[in-house]
Amino acid sequence: MAASMERVRQLFGTDGMRGVAGRFPLDEPTVYVFGQALAEWAARHAPAGNAPRVLIGIDTRESGPWLAEVLAAGLRSLGVDASFAGLITTPGVALLTKTGPFAAGVMISASHNSYEDNGLKVFDHSGFKLPDETELDLEDAIFRRLESPVSHGRFSLSADPGLDRQYLDYLRSTFPHRLDGRTIVVDCAHGAATHLAAPLLESLGATVVRMGCDPDGRNINENCGALHVEDLCARVVAENAFAGFAFDGDADRCIVVSGSGAKVDGDAVLLICSRHLLRQGRLGDAVVATVMSNLGFEKALERDGIRLIRSAVGDKYVLKEMVRTGVPIGGEQSGHVIFAEYATTGDGLLTALRVLDAAVASGLTLDESIADLEIYPQSLVNLVVREKKPIKDLPGVVREIEAAEAAFNGSGRVLVRYSGTEAKIRVMVEGARQQDVDHWTGRIAEAIRAELT
Repeated sequence: MAASMERVRQLFGTDGMRGVAGRFPLDEPTVYVFGQALAEWAARHAPAGNAPRVLIGIDTRESGPWLAEVLAAGLRSLGVDASFAGLITTPGVALLTKTGPFAAGVMISASHNSYEDNGLKVFDHSGFKLPDETELDLEDAIFRRLESPVSHGRFSLSADPGLDRQYLDYLRSTFPHRLDGRTIVVDCAHGAATHLAAPLLESLGATVVRMGCDPDGRNINENCGALHVEDLCARVVAENAFAGFAFDGDADRCIVVSGSGAKVDGDAVLLICSRHLLRQGRLGDAVVATVMSNLGFEKALERDGIRLIRSAVGDKYVLKEMVRTGVPIGGEQSGHVIFAEYATTGDGLLTALRVLDAAVASGLTLDESIADLEIYPQSLVNLVVREKKPIKDLPGVVREIEAAEAAFNGSGRVLVRYSGTEAKIRVMVEGARQQDVDHWTGRIAEAIRAELT
């Protein structure tokens, strides 16, 4: 019997369709027929009692408005209306799609990428990103339509300001305190949180210092936001602020800065918030994080009787493991943190509120909340390889990995894995002493070079 062929996605990656705006697959004909393919899907999946409708949101990239207009034209060509949220965050689109009359929501953003790139990220009415099989079906429909000449166009859109208000009202409803007397610095990366973060925190009583809130269509993520927090760290100290929050371009993640100017990454945020949930009796006994989360974070959780469940790298895999295990909180070092009680995706603004909730409730500063968190030295090496042989079939590499694990004896960790998108193998070693980490990283890397490069 012939083996079945696995369908491979060609347009959709791990986080929607992404590329350079104006080039395939983000050229006008492809975006137009994407709208038509989504319209056909939406017509079959509209919420009960509602005509098929799709929500569209954008970040601040100069390509966002025309991509939205082309997408809307494709949808309308098959009788599906589009509502336009205008400038909004990715998690804002997910929430509004779930709570509104929408069969689907599309966020037009390339997240932390530079302005030349853009993307199409799709959510269904549940608020979750489309499963792989649905994306494959959409790809099939897109390619079928592209086989013939495409007569495309644009449809003028006007943003509905009420959608922004609904999102902010929801976020505000999750926060049980006031922030009067506290100064908070926000760096919005000249992106989607630009007109949302400061008004949200000010409505709760905080004094807000703004950074990265002057988008010009091309400066999104440019030396600012979640990928570049150095200036934010300095500003928090200069303003004697309680905390700082840096968002990426579409604000689905958040890097926190403590009052001392120290960077508080996703691991530390998970520790702060999981301890808060534990005190409230709302945690259970586990947190989900990826294989890249620091061993020091895992040991800090263990001291509180909390298990760490590790997933593959990527927020979609964190969420999948959270759903499978029923764990209420999970995330990545990069600042993607998911709170299952409140959202179906990472939300930078929600993360900021949850961190502030924990701090106000405990009466502790952020520095005090993670004073016992010891970050273990970590080394990461990427090596180009000729082929991706199973690691178990590389005896020299296996010997070095086993020797390292025996030497660490529970006080260190070794992770060797292939890149999912490049011809590379990644070696990560962490332990209590930098010299041991460097020693074993070098030995494992040398064994890989001998067998694969």
